[in-house]
Amino acid sequence: MITVVVIDMQNAYFEDPALGRRRDELVESCNALMDAARSRGAKVLLVKTEHERDRSTWTLNMLEDDQGFIFRGSEQADFVPGLATAGLPQLVKTRDSAFLGTDLLWRLRNWDSDTIVLAGVSSHNCVAQTGADAFGHNIRVVYAEEATGSEDREAEKALLSILTREYRQEMLRLPQIEALLDGH
Repeated sequence: MITVVVIDMQNAYFEDPALGRRRDELVESCNALMDAARSRGAKVLLVKTEHERDRSTWTLNMLEDDQGFIFRGSEQADFVPGLATAGLPQLVKTRDSAFLGTDLLWRLRNWDSDTIVLAGVSSHNCVAQTGADAFGHNIRVVYAEEATGSEDREAEKALLSILTREYRQEMLRLPQIEALLDGH
């Protein structure tokens, strides 16, 4: 079974001008991907990052810089306008990987998912780390080319090159993902 996992499509990440310019395009692509999955009976999971103001969930660099962000209940933590979230299950994470400290693996096992299609932001960070950890759990990964984005295109290209080459994870366009969903 294939599960589509959409990561960090939240207001905070689109405050960066490089991603901000691509917001509408990424929302449209993520919505198309989620529609394609749901119409074929595949599961879709929305993943978001949220932190507590008391520093208890902050990452090392947040602690070192004494600067937190994406606080639970804030506008930064909200999904971007236009993203089709109604009725979809959600998972909250506090680290780059959607596997670390969450029940993602259990959800995928309960859904009999052996493959995940990753979308969202940032490709060089949270999306890539989730993909690398999926490999560690023997879960196949496909990256949705039109539905992923990064504020650092060089890092995105480098990391996705490593993951596609070393872990045999594929970067596919929506029509290819639709064919994969149809054949699975």
